[in-house]
Amino acid sequence: MNLLPKSSKEFGSVDYWEKFFQQRGKKAFEWYGTYLELCGVLHKYIKPREKVLVIGCGNSELSEQLYDVGYRDIVNIDISEVVIKQMKECNATRRPQMSFLKMDMTQMEFPDASFQVVLDKGTLDAVLTDEEEKTLQQVDRMLAEVGRVLQVGGRYLCISLAQAHILKKAVGHFSREGWMVRVHQVANSQDQVLEAEPQFSLPVFAFIMTKFRPVPGSALQIFELCAQEQGKPVRLESAEQLAEAVRERQQYAWLCSQLRRKAKLGSVSLDLCDGDTGEPRYTLHVVDSPTVKPSRDNHFAIFIIPQGRETEWLFGMDEGRKQLAASAGFRRLITVALHRGQQYESMDHIQAELSARVMELAPAGMPAQQQVPFLSVGGDIGVRTVQHQDCSALSGNYVIEDVQGDDKRYFRRLIFLSNRNVVQSEARLLKDVSYKAQKKRKKDRKKQRPADMEDLPAAPGQSIDKSYLCCEHHKAMIAGLALLRNPELLLEIPLALLVVGLGGGSLPLFVHDHFPKSCIDAVEIDPSMLEVATQWFGFSQSDRMKVHIADGLDYIASLAGGGEARPCYDVIMFDVDSKDPTLGMSCPPPAFVEQSFLQNVKSILTPEGVFILNLVCRDLGLKDSVLAGLKAVFPLLYVRRIEGEVNEILFCQLHPEQKLATPELLETAQALEQTLRKPGRGWDDTYVLSDMLKTVKIV
Repeated sequence: MNLLPKSSKEFGSVDYWEKFFQQRGKKAFEWYGTYLELCGVLHKYIKPREKVLVIGCGNSELSEQLYDVGYRDIVNIDISEVVIKQMKECNATRRPQMSFLKMDMTQMEFPDASFQVVLDKGTLDAVLTDEEEKTLQQVDRMLAEVGRVLQVGGRYLCISLAQAHILKKAVGHFSREGWMVRVHQVANSQDQVLEAEPQFSLPVFAFIMTKFRPVPGSALQIFELCAQEQGKPVRLESAEQLAEAVRERQQYAWLCSQLRRKAKLGSVSLDLCDGDTGEPRYTLHVVDSPTVKPSRDNHFAIFIIPQGRETEWLFGMDEGRKQLAASAGFRRLITVALHRGQQYESMDHIQAELSARVMELAPAGMPAQQQVPFLSVGGDIGVRTVQHQDCSALSGNYVIEDVQGDDKRYFRRLIFLSNRNVVQSEARLLKDVSYKAQKKRKKDRKKQRPADMEDLPAAPGQSIDKSYLCCEHHKAMIAGLALLRNPELLLEIPLALLVVGLGGGSLPLFVHDHFPKSCIDAVEIDPSMLEVATQWFGFSQSDRMKVHIADGLDYIASLAGGGEARPCYDVIMFDVDSKDPTLGMSCPPPAFVEQSFLQNVKSILTPEGVFILNLVCRDLGLKDSVLAGLKAVFPLLYVRRIEGEVNEILFCQLHPEQKLATPELLETAQALEQTLRKPGRGWDDTYVLSDMLKTVKIV
């Protein structure tokens, strides 16, 4: 039987509702949930002794069930004579104090201030079918009548799907009247979401509009959102913020419904925020493994990523998370990243906090009461200590943090908060600089110092292990020095380098410390980064290493325009990121690979030199264009892909006859490495130059 209208406009038709209730008979029709689903919010905002008006009552059992639990003073009205007759017949004997009246809610016959509560379950949604002038005028009359029959301090409690045009109208009308506006999410669990149509789900909300006495000249407006029945309301600054908060909850409900239907949504991620502050607390990624055969115990699991490790390929990239999910052996795995700036007591506390919410993301077919395992690395939540936070005029907000790796070693990282999952610079801390050791030294200093002497912290940059390169792309860039002529002599002959992009300074510092004849010019556009490198990453300038605060484009153009007096470099390295997140290439900025600029680079490179570029480009078409442009200027072009990352290191040279086959290249790299491994040079044994060049390909 088709009981729903062909068009939403029919909801506002008297004839439609007469026909509807004649067809349906006495079987109750419950818009937006039953009494059991709504009773929590109803009991919160309606007191048993209050006088209640139910508008557009239909044949819902809601009024009857309220009456049966002690709400006696209830008046019900509806525009349909058929349904009013049905409801009177059903309740005349069993509920004698409850009345049913045929009445138009836009022209009610009650005196002013007759009720303490006006209850509306879906009626506003049924009337406000569109935003045409005639419809809006009818809704204005309806809401004006609601305000007229309510006492001061009374409440209009409207159960609604809170679609954008309905929320806008209701909130706008009552806030202009000086009423307090609260939107309360009624249902957010799997079995309480309205299936509005086969491919879309909406949560149910209650609008609680509280009538205040008019105050002449007052512009005070109060907007609140309550996400749970027993939750604390959150005060919002504007109707727009309220609408955005409601929209986020609707999108979440839609996402949950799609995940239950096994919809192919691609990569799915969402933030769970602190209910009091609104700040993100957890970031969740939902990863399905369709190749995993379902069994009784492998439906669903949660993986807690230890603090500070969310940037690793296995946890921070889609392909890595897919590999993690497949190896874990669950049909659906949710990875959970913990946000910096939030406090986490323990794994047990995180599990308790997440349990209810993540169950909403469970896959279809999971048995009821199924125990969901929480997984992690090593069973702990990791260590993250924020050492410094600041804001750069060019790079925005950034943070310096120390994190513990999987080998229990500590690493210092520079993170730009505009791109939280990308490590801009990283350095390993020396082994003896553990937090226990720092705490012990601090305690010892307190014992030894005079009582009036302040406890001064050690210089932040003094604990850096300068012999270790953390970034794989930096290791590959250093390996590119094997492309130079006679690389085994690099420790004995002068080596001129230009490095564009300082960051934490680990790349130029490594060259400076391991190649004693090198002279390095480093160019950095952001003066804040020089301060960061110096104070937090152990960087320092010397007579062989100078930093120039300048735009790399302008600096190189100026050098290229110097005529015969211009300097020439044996090695030029670009490791500079783009500040524009909308581009398909985040490193380097597009201007650094334009033909005219590449000609400038060529003019300051020695004939046998090598130009090394860190390329991060997700747009395949753009990448092909960049490679073609580079090859037009530098005929010899090698590419080294960084495994598990988007980075590709490009090695560019001027003369094709310099080409080295892979065996020759590896032999050259091994010769250079043997020289660098001599005792006393501090070379890290885990860094093998030749390994960095095994997968190099010539374009």
